[in-house]
Amino acid sequence: MQAIQTTLDDLGTPLAGVTFVVVDLESTGGSPATCGITEIGAVKVRGGEVLGEFQTLVNPREPIPAFISVLTGITDGMVADAPRIEGALPAFLEFARGSVLVAHNAGFDITFLKAAAAHTGTPWPGFHVLDTLQLARHLVGRDEAPNHKLSSLATLFSASTTPDHRALHDARATVDVLHGLVERVGSLGVHTLEELASYSSRVTPAQRRKRFLADPLPSAPGVYLFKDGNGRVLYVGTSRDIRARVRTYFTASEQRSRMADMVRLAELVHPVVCLTPLEAQVRELRLIHEHQPRFNRRSKHARHATWVKLTRERFPRLSIVRAVRDDGACYIGPFRSRTSAQAAVDAVHEVLPLRQCTERLTGRGGSACALADMGRCGAPCTGAQSAESYAAVAEECAALLCGDARSGAARLWSRLDELARQERFEDAARVRDRFLHLVRAASRAQRIAPLAAAAELVAARPHEDGGWELVVIRHGKLAGTAVSPRGADPMVHVRTLQATAEVVEHPVPGAPAGLVEEAEILLRWLEAPGVRVVELDGTWSCPVGGAGWVRQQLEPAVAAAAEAAGFDHDVLAGARPTRSGLRCAG
Repeated sequence: MQAIQTTLDDLGTPLAGVTFVVVDLESTGGSPATCGITEIGAVKVRGGEVLGEFQTLVNPREPIPAFISVLTGITDGMVADAPRIEGALPAFLEFARGSVLVAHNAGFDITFLKAAAAHTGTPWPGFHVLDTLQLARHLVGRDEAPNHKLSSLATLFSASTTPDHRALHDARATVDVLHGLVERVGSLGVHTLEELASYSSRVTPAQRRKRFLADPLPSAPGVYLFKDGNGRVLYVGTSRDIRARVRTYFTASEQRSRMADMVRLAELVHPVVCLTPLEAQVRELRLIHEHQPRFNRRSKHARHATWVKLTRERFPRLSIVRAVRDDGACYIGPFRSRTSAQAAVDAVHEVLPLRQCTERLTGRGGSACALADMGRCGAPCTGAQSAESYAAVAEECAALLCGDARSGAARLWSRLDELARQERFEDAARVRDRFLHLVRAASRAQRIAPLAAAAELVAARPHEDGGWELVVIRHGKLAGTAVSPRGADPMVHVRTLQATAEVVEHPVPGAPAGLVEEAEILLRWLEAPGVRVVELDGTWSCPVGGAGWVRQQLEPAVAAAAEAAGFDHDVLAGARPTRSGLRCAG
């Protein structure tokens, strides 16, 4: 791996060099919307030494409630001649400039300060904030202190000042609490501001100790692979900044429980730097497919992918298969599970009298099934339906799957209307949802097929740093990518990229040369705003009135039905079909 010179930013900010301003407020109540600040106290510290203190009473322009005066000792007379917040706040902000604010229950103090800044029209500097209450909840157990109040923690850490609800006194006590907490996390390997800000007891010391794995990684876009001691890939991810992203796995910002198990097993992180985010997405997908990492959930889906096939025989039927073959049949998919594939098959059978038996038929000598008696099949097995008549049904099915689906959609609307007249609303919703499974898979196949058939497609889009992001796609697979610098002739880089891009063999008709998910990633990139097609060897189009058109009609209706249904009602039972979809019964 290439050695990389680290910077101070890469290492983090050492706690000994951080200037903290520990602040405490007193107010007339608990809500900054209706209450005012009566006192601000703050202590500036760095490296364990006190650099300065700030204290001022504030005139809140309202009477101080009696119980507040009893609690804090601050009376109306004490604040009568004090500066108002318009004068006190800028003075405090100047004192705290360039520091990290610290408070006990920081949400209270910072919310009041931000509200005062908004009220006075003073820009809020955007301080980093550290909350000693949150830290204490992770570091101090109930066996050490009865609770995490400032008074209890001040006693635990032998603070030199006893908190008494006066701002400066409480700020001084919080300084001692802060130093006690920092000493504790230091023994756990936390030595920088970034580590302290993200500290959590959920992150084990063993997990935190492995943060060195991120040190040699590049701050560049690409893919990263966590590996165990035997070199097995545990997890694959992608990021615009590999080093920064990998670091988060050793902090509290990573909250997925399975990732803690992954980090415990990891011994190495291998980076793969990529020129563009698109290349990173594709490489991540390919690596997951290749290694099947145990901690990538996506890796489990590919094993269960299925397709629906319209067979090529005298009396075609629908079949659920595991792969696309070069047999001239019509395929749609992939489906994530056999259940969704079966729902699509059932949708076709709902609107077309296609045979459902699995035997190879000759057209004579068979016996009719129950579907023939119900009018759901023409019974070609008995010779009751001729091969020519059945071929018309099969052609309509092929059009629904791979061509113009408007005729099949019309049959769906007719079937929904029929069920509505019979007040079989749950059945209508089931038919609609099955049909949605069908058109989603068919539209996916119809979008991918022309991209898979194209021998080469060159596209470009503006790069975020100027110039152009260039892509060569061959038979639905990313063959190469490059970046043309700002001011350079992009066509020179296009020709170089075409000459050096991967040679991709012609795939099975209808299927991309790579993974189907890769083709879908490429399609999303091609359809994004700003992308331009530079050259195309092939045809890139979808059928007019195809499954994509039907999907556009059906999905909004399904979403509208789900939104309109009451929270305690079954969406399927609360919808009535119309020719434009389903409307809520009312």
